[in-house]
Amino acid sequence: MIRSGNPALSKETFKNLTASSNEVMTLDGAVNKTAISMSILLVAAYYTYSNAIIDYMIIGFIGGFVVALVTIFKKEWSPITVPIYALLEGLALGGISVIYADAFEPGIVPQAVILTLGILFALLFAYKSRIIQATENLKLGVFAATAGIALVYLVSFLMSMFGGGGLPVMDPSNSSMLSIGFSLFVVVIASLNLVMDFDFIEEGAANGVPKYMEWYGAFGLLVTLIWLYLEIIRLLAKLSSRR
Repeated sequence: MIRSGNPALSKETFKNLTASSNEVMTLDGAVNKTAISMSILLVAAYYTYSNAIIDYMIIGFIGGFVVALVTIFKKEWSPITVPIYALLEGLALGGISVIYADAFEPGIVPQAVILTLGILFALLFAYKSRIIQATENLKLGVFAATAGIALVYLVSFLMSMFGGGGLPVMDPSNSSMLSIGFSLFVVVIASLNLVMDFDFIEEGAANGVPKYMEWYGAFGLLVTLIWLYLEIIRLLAKLSSRR
């Protein structure tokens, strides 16, 4: 069974996980850990954004990537690594937000934040009320689309490494309808990955996995939300370039 397009939440995530005590993962616990992690990320992002600091951006993204890998392979370390991941990614997101605000318009950042949080809460409501359900067909479609998008990212990255400048659809200043359409598609798929994340957390609680998986569930949501925010701000930049 396919779990999600999110690399942190694969079908192997629950494999060989058993709680050794009465301390098991709960939905309330996962929600609390997610709130803590998001608060750390937002405070760190606000610090670098409000002070126009971009020097921490590379450190944040590279450090966050390393900590993410550690978290994936050492899930039991999640209570320590996830807050660190949130802090590093927050520093990075604040920096990249400064760049977008300077290159396009200052209002683009609060718009992206509001849209990201709005999508999160709207989809959470839709999932809890069963308006949207994580069916196997939905999981398969989201997984395939996410894999395709990852391939586009990889091709664009390789092109930029060899002096090609990357794919035009990845350029935030490209305001063509094709480029905007691609960003809209990515935003939709990133949003649907949130539904897969909700399903992952719910299944983990139902299976009685160890308590530290509450932090891991929060980590999975953060990965998707960071991706969603970056794509929303890229889309807003493209729309801004059309004016």
